[in-house]
Amino acid sequence: MEIGAFTFADIAVRGGVRPPQRIPELIEEIVLADEVGLDVFGIGEHHHPGFSAPAPPVILAAAAARTHRIRLTSAVTVLSSDDPVRVFEQFTALDLVSQGRAEAMVGRGALLDSFRLFGHDLQDYDALFDEKLDLLIRLRGDEPVTWQGRFRPPLDEEVILPRPVQTPLPVWVAVGGSPNSVIRAAAHGLPMVLGTVGGVAAQFAPLADLYRQALDHYDKPAQPVSMTLHGFVADTSQKAADVYFPADAELFNTAGASRGIAGMTAEHMAAKNGPGSTYAVGSPQAVIDKLLHHHEVIGHQRTMLQLAVGPLPHADIMRAIELLGTEVAPVVRAEIARREGGGDSATGVGAR
Repeated sequence: MEIGAFTFADIAVRGGVRPPQRIPELIEEIVLADEVGLDVFGIGEHHHPGFSAPAPPVILAAAAARTHRIRLTSAVTVLSSDDPVRVFEQFTALDLVSQGRAEAMVGRGALLDSFRLFGHDLQDYDALFDEKLDLLIRLRGDEPVTWQGRFRPPLDEEVILPRPVQTPLPVWVAVGGSPNSVIRAAAHGLPMVLGTVGGVAAQFAPLADLYRQALDHYDKPAQPVSMTLHGFVADTSQKAADVYFPADAELFNTAGASRGIAGMTAEHMAAKNGPGSTYAVGSPQAVIDKLLHHHEVIGHQRTMLQLAVGPLPHADIMRAIELLGTEVAPVVRAEIARREGGGDSATGVGAR
């Protein structure tokens, strides 16, 4: 099991930390995640005043220059409103800076600001992603690309240079609750990320099973499944709740205001942390128990926790990263390896 963290580089929009402070803090958090042995760190692309990372590869490259082992990914890149050629070039650059530690996690995006900013019609929401994912996959190959589609000029025998260190450049497809999205990831033979923002793990198990069945149907090799969830670790479960849930409520209200779903309280958010839920907030042992339960239900190979939300203090985030890397991750990895009979707990492909 790989264990990591991700963030949208949240800022408190009602007076608080601003981007010139938050981005250097975020880089320090990634450096610490590398030092304590976490496997992966992700930054999500958003074009919204509540978040400060509209260009994750730039920040990840700054962190790459100060880290040595940790894998660096977007979480996600909104491929529907971007140019696949440019995405491939950016993550190739990140792969070169990091010497082979870059990944691109691509999706359609939970917020729609990028469609407005870059001039895309929401009527083309699905078609944009389908076409651009197809082109991105073709660009990863070593052969010249000749291609034509609806949403960008054609390519004629193009080879994008330089090439990344990794062959091919890793691309994961992030999905929510749509079976069609799950089948799309499997049809392309790409690893899948299950994005969760609530509910219980059992709700997502059928999607993981569908993905594995679809891989077989399309005659694709086994691929890892990742799970992203809201989570936080503190020395005690009470401390974790006191720190995390007020910030989580502010994040939810900031992101949801434009969609008319603001008004959540810390008590509302804490209620999402019940038994079996996809929230994992608590002491190291409480989070260990949650992550092991998730794996038992879903059988996935990577877990990424959204530790840094809303106006959460940098010092508390750093402590959460330290605990996740030194106390939670070793126990979870060892127990899953034991359950799987000593198999490869880092990738776990085909573990279920």
